[in-house]
Amino acid sequence: MEISLTPMEFARRARRLYSESEAVVDGELRLTYGQFFERCDRWSKALQGMGVQKGDRVAYIAPNTHSHLEAYYAVPQIGAVLVPINYRLKSDEFEYILNHCGAKVLCVHPDFYDAIDSIRGQIKTVEAFIGLEDALPDWIDYEAQIHQHDASFEPVEIDELDLITINYTSGTTARPKGVMITHRNAYINIMGTLAHHHLTPQDRYLWTLPMFHANGWTFTWINTARGMTHVCLRKVEPAVIYDLIIREEITMFCAAPTVLIGIANAPEEIRRTAPRGVRLFTAGAPPAAATIELVEKDLGWELTHVYGLTETAPLITVCEPRDAHAKLSIEERSKVKARQGVELVSSGEVRVVDENGDEVSADGKTLGEITVRGNVVMAGYYNDINATEAAIRDGWFFSGDAAVVHPDGYIEIRDRFKDVIISGGENISSVELEGCLLTHPAVQEVAVVGMPHEKWGESPHAFVVLKEGIEATEESLKFHVRDRLAHFKTPQMISFVEDLPKTATGKVQKYVLRKSAPGIVRQ
Repeated sequence: MEISLTPMEFARRARRLYSESEAVVDGELRLTYGQFFERCDRWSKALQGMGVQKGDRVAYIAPNTHSHLEAYYAVPQIGAVLVPINYRLKSDEFEYILNHCGAKVLCVHPDFYDAIDSIRGQIKTVEAFIGLEDALPDWIDYEAQIHQHDASFEPVEIDELDLITINYTSGTTARPKGVMITHRNAYINIMGTLAHHHLTPQDRYLWTLPMFHANGWTFTWINTARGMTHVCLRKVEPAVIYDLIIREEITMFCAAPTVLIGIANAPEEIRRTAPRGVRLFTAGAPPAAATIELVEKDLGWELTHVYGLTETAPLITVCEPRDAHAKLSIEERSKVKARQGVELVSSGEVRVVDENGDEVSADGKTLGEITVRGNVVMAGYYNDINATEAAIRDGWFFSGDAAVVHPDGYIEIRDRFKDVIISGGENISSVELEGCLLTHPAVQEVAVVGMPHEKWGESPHAFVVLKEGIEATEESLKFHVRDRLAHFKTPQMISFVEDLPKTATGKVQKYVLRKSAPGIVRQ
């Protein structure tokens, strides 16, 4: 008898094997897997009592808490569809997403009660507003519901092509799009990650990555599949991260490069307390080689660079280590690790193609677009046929990421196509320029965008965050670039800023920087 490929299979196994093992740590709260799944089952029963049926959407706006994690089991095991929403959005964006997905139930952390109360009258489909903690009088209390219901929810048959989540994209230039992820998509991604990254029931995972972001890169289910401990982190603060790594004996976490920069540049008295040997995944934006070197050399942690998109469930490549890499200096190895790498065994076929759809030469120079087809590609964008047809053509998902392929087959992103700077007919990679500036000892963070230029059409403009207590001038940074890259790649302007605008997942919002850049530069 065939069984559907679904992450709920990992939950079934964990119930049997790890019921006495520690599943979740959230502040003072500690739950075994037996206790965790009983809470999930009670919430499933409560949802069914509210009329939630197979295919209904249940939305969450919450940081990384135990109640948010419970949603990844309680909602899909009754056939409903989880909609985890970026909690850093504004009220009107919450309103759009909730109405667009047609959410029947909305679960909210107290930090966002006011934002939702301000738009309650405009939310058309939500029938039940759930307060996950310290519920106000006009909110249904989550914990009360858990205690009022038993664990005997009504089982629902799940097909692997049913939706498990709808994950909304950032929507930096247009309305967010709802990425439809199936049970099969998620299951295949989980298996691929486990094939490339060895995890055991002794591992302890710190939730530095937002759970809402592509389902926490499916670690919401991966950790449970291996019987690991989920250690919740409600806010990314380097001092708290180091404290938890030590106190909770953390062995693994995931983080975007911008989060890694903050962790790696914490005060020395904090950094030197960190145990060596912690493993981590980074993705979400191309990490600079300088950041990788800092993490591995200074902290002694083992970094694995992976790449994917919300639309691909999410991971499709991994910078897989090879024997030849071990023979390189840490500086050279960091440059290799900054590449996006090769296909995961489960991701399907990944190609970099030119405008005619032909694969580019593996010369490390010829630019093309990353495309993928296979079992991790989304079912489409929810209620958006036009966007789906634009993104998936002839069975291939087109990522929008501009990349080259090196002779060893390793893919390296040079930019988003929309971020490639064309100056005097020459293509300039903002990623390459950012990586170069990050090798300067005074630079902590940097983002490069194109701005109009009277002579060259456009030219690079760098926004730089300096390390605390270290000074640098615009000219010194320009000289630093000229010594290392072709002169035409040197930024025409450098602005020093206190911080960079970012999404909740750590991606720099370059469209915000473009708006703040000056007008046409004359020469």
